Amino acid sequence: MDLGLKGRTALVCGASSGLALASAEALAEEGANVTMFARRRDVLEREADRLGTLAVRGDVTLPQDLERAVAQTLEAFGGLDILIWNSGGPPAGKATDVTADSVEQAFELLLQPAVRLVQLCLPHLERSGNGRIIAITSLAAKEPTQHLALSNMLRPGLTGYLKTLSAELGPQAVTVNCVAPGRIDTDRLAHLYPNGPTEEQLAEIPLRRWGTPREFGDVVCFLASDRARYVSGQTIVVDGGLQRFLF
Repeated sequence: MDLGLKGRTALVCGASSGLALASAEALAEEGANVTMFARRRDVLEREADRLGTLAVRGDVTLPQDLERAVAQTLEAFGGLDILIWNSGGPPAGKATDVTADSVEQAFELLLQPAVRLVQLCLPHLERSGNGRIIAITSLAAKEPTQHLALSNMLRPGLTGYLKTLSAELGPQAVTVNCVAPGRIDTDRLAHLYPNGPTEEQLAEIPLRRWGTPREFGDVVCFLASDRARYVSGQTIVVDGGLQRFLF
């Protein structure tokens, strides 16, 4: 299936590993120009060389790094059509462990830089005629997760901002969506489940396994494509059927 992404330009945040790397890989295979933005220079450059993409080293929490990522993307490719927002997650912990400082740090990781980056990219996405904003979020945005109190607090805030944005940007043909991973086999999950999944935990997932990063990345790639041009304001869950909510 031709997704109509050849020649489109995407900026992918946190792209040196995990879900964002898989998303960058799927986009590059469809012929998109991809800027991979991440902190770890050695891993980032190795993966960018493998995929034939542009590597820009930086930290999403630093405004000057966000500005540089957008500027280098425009310089290299002449425009910007797709923004893939991803910043990883804050530390795990209970609500009783949350402090004012930890909330501030999580806000500066999950929400504040997303708003900054959208503001930087928006003029170019509107000019594109095929603008896409896609945020990698979490199931915590739809249903609180017991050991992820900070995510439970701030992911819904990001989702609410993007849902509102989708209504405002629809007339400019810019779609805005979130993709929420369930248990996908990444370093983040390895940290949360250091001993791997138990049989009981796998039995909670109808497909009886963890997902792969590429299975997630393919969904992101579809939402970035022409085929998804009438999908906006949604949170697409990729979890093997784990969550039982209806909406």
